[in-house]
Amino acid sequence: MGLDDLDDKAKHQATDAKGKAKEVAGAATGNESLKAEGKGDQDQAKAKEAGRHVKEAAQDAKDAVKPS
Repeated sequence: MGLDDLDDKAKHQATDAKGKAKEVAGAATGNESLKAEGKGDQDQAKAKEAGRHVKEAAQDAKDAVKPS
């Protein structure tokens, strides 16, 4: 895992945390739009993190078949 992967992971975690905060704030204030926006942020973070895992797995597979 390179530094870029760690940067991406941190960004995805920050987006997820921001989404959770929006969702909670929306629920507390009865603001359904903010609540939905928060859920959307969380879904986006999860999708990007899943993509990062796929990219990482592909790189690992490529490295495994590379002749030494």
